Amino acid sequence: MFYRAIGILFLVVAVIVGRAQTPPNIVLILADDLGYKDCGFTGSGIFQTPVIDELSHKGMVFTQAYAAAGNCAPSRACLMSGLYTPRHGVYAVGSTVRGPKEQMRLLAVPNTISLRPGIVTMAEALKARGYATGLFGKWHLGKGAETSPEAQGFDTYVDTRLPNPNKRRNEPGDPKGIFSLTNAAIDFMEKNKKQPFFVFLSHHAIHSAQEARPASIERFRKQGLTARQALYAACIYDLDASIGKVLQYLEAEKLTSNTLVIFTSDNGATQESPQEPLRGNKGSYYEGGIREPFIACWPDKIKPGSISHTPVINIDLYPTFLDLAGGSNLKLDGESLLPLFTGKITSTRRPALFWHFPGYLDQPVIRGRDTIFRSRPVTVIRKGDWKLHLYHEEWLLDGGITAIDRNNAVELYDLKADEGERSNLALDHKAKRDELLQDFLQWLKQTKAPLPQRLKDRKQLDQKGADGEE
Repeated sequence: MFYRAIGILFLVVAVIVGRAQTPPNIVLILADDLGYKDCGFTGSGIFQTPVIDELSHKGMVFTQAYAAAGNCAPSRACLMSGLYTPRHGVYAVGSTVRGPKEQMRLLAVPNTISLRPGIVTMAEALKARGYATGLFGKWHLGKGAETSPEAQGFDTYVDTRLPNPNKRRNEPGDPKGIFSLTNAAIDFMEKNKKQPFFVFLSHHAIHSAQEARPASIERFRKQGLTARQALYAACIYDLDASIGKVLQYLEAEKLTSNTLVIFTSDNGATQESPQEPLRGNKGSYYEGGIREPFIACWPDKIKPGSISHTPVINIDLYPTFLDLAGGSNLKLDGESLLPLFTGKITSTRRPALFWHFPGYLDQPVIRGRDTIFRSRPVTVIRKGDWKLHLYHEEWLLDGGITAIDRNNAVELYDLKADEGERSNLALDHKAKRDELLQDFLQWLKQTKAPLPQRLKDRKQLDQKGADGEE
């Protein structure tokens, strides 16, 4: 709590010093389990997202945007903290021991299920800069007195899907709470439109159990989709419609020109939606598990119809929002995207992006590494067009670097030529492999990333973790 108080104090001092002008409003719209290929503007030939597609024409599309983790809770922890997973310890939902224990070769790093109070969240930082802050929908980062949204910087918190967001309900007019959450966000903007506001519209859609309006389901059944396909498509279609209500409100109240709107997702799609040509799905660290749709729209500041192929990641949103609010001295892992948005630069300064998952997730993904787990303990680096996966089982137990040419510890892909991660080039480009490996090892040391350990007794795997929504 001491460190959080010090961080907030510095931000408050910055507010007292003052700003040259009123900062813009920020609306962050986050879908749940919406895959990169699940939108029209990213190339889907099945799913219909007319509102999101129109937003993409009005703003900047990022083709290489990532979540900082492969499933819900860790991705959101990274987003709200601006920090990579080793800094906060949220790696999974509940336990990092997920799947058949007899197949696990290492002792996973225990998971943290809440964002610890000592971290200054994005909401706290913006609140200290004079923003009204509201969260509408999924939090997933703690339920206690010190880890609730209200304790972590949100003035207003509304979630119409509690206590069980995943339970299927008979609410044909408000599937997954899409419209009630949207209306609550609009009410908040209306009450706070005379001051800068931060709206985090954190949808439960399209996470299972999926729900949609009957008319939307019928729309896609008429197009020849199966009942399951039509439900998935209809849930996306309804989510799209709810976003339209937000944009209409901003336009009607003449708030559009002073509002940055970000649309993205928390992780890749489930196995219900193959992401080809991308490999994998939610919970894996192949492209299909972590690459996300991403649009930034801010009229007169961001060029309409612009496209960036620069790799960005959701930890970048925190420093970006602070940059908009006047800056701060908080030490974050992300990089402000504001210069990219405004065209001052065409690429970020950082050399690489990283992901660290030191545990096990069950339910194998499409074209995964094996048929048992979505992911085994792995750390990943993307540097330029190159992406390296290092699997800790083989690295720790099968000879490490001395056996790197034969132990299958490393996978190396050239994403420019092979975005589907089909051709492992670890033995064909050893110099590039070793370069990324050294960068990766240095990052592990820098972040003090905990690593899985050798098993001494399989009883060590009896790790308990809270079940919950992924």
